[in-house]
Amino acid sequence: MSSVADQPRSETSSGRLLSLDALRGFDMFWIIGAGSFVDGLDRMGRNSVTEFLATQLSHVDWAGFRFYDLIFPMFVFIAGVSSVWSLTKEMERHGRVGAAQRVIRRGILLLIFGFIYSGGFVNEWPNIRVLGVLQRIGFAYMGAGLVFLFFGPRARVAICAGLLVGYWGLMSFVPIRDIQLDHAVLAKRAADAGDVGGAALFKAGVNPSSLKDGPAWALANRLFDATTNRISGKFEKGLNLSNHTDFKYLPGKRYDNYYDPEGLLSTIPAVGTCLLGMFAGMLLRSGRYCDRWKLIYLASAGVLSVLLGFAWGLQFPVIKKLWTSSFVLVAGGYSALLLATFYWIVEVRQWRGWCQPFVWIGMNSITVYMANNIIGFRKLAERLVGGDVRTAFEVHIAKGAGDLLIAFTGLGFGILLCWFLNRKKIYLRL
Repeated sequence: MSSVADQPRSETSSGRLLSLDALRGFDMFWIIGAGSFVDGLDRMGRNSVTEFLATQLSHVDWAGFRFYDLIFPMFVFIAGVSSVWSLTKEMERHGRVGAAQRVIRRGILLLIFGFIYSGGFVNEWPNIRVLGVLQRIGFAYMGAGLVFLFFGPRARVAICAGLLVGYWGLMSFVPIRDIQLDHAVLAKRAADAGDVGGAALFKAGVNPSSLKDGPAWALANRLFDATTNRISGKFEKGLNLSNHTDFKYLPGKRYDNYYDPEGLLSTIPAVGTCLLGMFAGMLLRSGRYCDRWKLIYLASAGVLSVLLGFAWGLQFPVIKKLWTSSFVLVAGGYSALLLATFYWIVEVRQWRGWCQPFVWIGMNSITVYMANNIIGFRKLAERLVGGDVRTAFEVHIAKGAGDLLIAFTGLGFGILLCWFLNRKKIYLRL
């Protein structure tokens, strides 16, 4: 007698994978406040466990990888997985051209939402950020979606590999100016050139790209253009092709003073992240394999991707802010392993009650993401349990208990919103 895991499964009766919604919600769960909750636990009673968890829920400064560095690329990966279902149905209904129109339309909407998330027109130009998290998801989705629609499986794999290898080639071999875009370095360059007043312009905490006709930005450009020595194969902060490209060609405000973590050139490998998700989706949607073999293939691919990513990282470091090709493989591998875990628990073992809050969040992920930005669940929580309430918890329970209460309440608001929307069958469909 065969087990459930031995039965082929292409998709659920509703056309959705509950495990995928749960994983998407699990991903967004950390963004809307779970990280602050863990940080509050660490402050309340620090020990080796809470310190480790708090560290994992903070980003690596530059090279390296922690759990929190997985949150963003996993969302891009999940977008690729879910696209296999949605775009296949769209092709069946409206053909490739109709499906391509949907991809472009949804991508543009993500760009608009991302622009609003980053502040929109609150500030005057150039203190307006053009790129950001949702914009990266939009570009990655459009690129991978069009590849999925107009190319076969083998061509998709070749294109994905070409994007990662091509980005590595650009970053490794294209010559750049031997100048690091950093406040301290630029100040020293100006001082060495005898411009003491100019050196004083580069102050920590000031973003020159956000200042209209700012003298610091103008001086940075002059120092950059005056640098004649060329180097290649550099991946340091502010000293690499991606950061230099943003400095010269990305309009508006750069998030990191002179460049952006969701910049122009690093969008190329982000498409590869979405394609990796599509490969996982193609496997899970396939009726050729039973669940057992789907899990074996998915988990094996995840482990192999992580190992290859870290091996590649010995030459091309694992850096989230550059979205390096090695980072794509590491993040994609871990995403595949988490997807396999959720698929086994939710779809194969049918253990579903525990993940309902994640499902509520996952089915309205963009809505709760935008709501957290516009409303601010933590700010809302501070209105109810801040002030004297927070102080009382800090004094009478333990140091950090007040912050823990605020984090818990804010997270509860986010989950409550998603529960309400799900109960009313309200879903944001871009």
